[in-house]
Amino acid sequence: MDMHGRGPGPRPEGADAPLDPRPAGPLPYEGVWRFTAPAVDASVPQARHAVRDLLLRQGVPISDDLTQGLLLIVSELVTNAVRHAALLSPVLGLEVAVGAEWIRVAVEDSHPYRPTALEADQCRTGGRGLLLVREIAREAGGVCDVEHTASGGKVIWTALPLKPTGLL
Repeated sequence: MDMHGRGPGPRPEGADAPLDPRPAGPLPYEGVWRFTAPAVDASVPQARHAVRDLLLRQGVPISDDLTQGLLLIVSELVTNAVRHAALLSPVLGLEVAVGAEWIRVAVEDSHPYRPTALEADQCRTGGRGLLLVREIAREAGGVCDVEHTASGGKVIWTALPLKPTGLL
């Protein structure tokens, strides 16, 4: 076992105190919450409101700008799942995970198609949701990705730092 430079000899008083000033356990707002919703249009605002209410109830230290960006991400991801996966996935999963320094939202569906972010095309009226999600994540100093699930579906997730490093 690595003792991190501590030998077996005597230590000065207080030497056992942790160097990290954060509490040893999880912070009050840390946790993982999962929601399910039918793949219908009405689920989009319901998901957005559920995430907003969760952030408020848990006391997550998130700026107003980052909250708005996160809620837009939730809206876009749930909208995409409703529009493109509902036929094979009548129920969607939404997961919110909050750590000490980050927040992650993920939307899961049973459709195997892995979406790609389309480039901006001024002739199209839609189809740029994932591009918008990735841009919001990038500006906030976060990341976005798509992964396949063991059941053959997919999870699209975005993780953002609670203290944004970008323009948000």
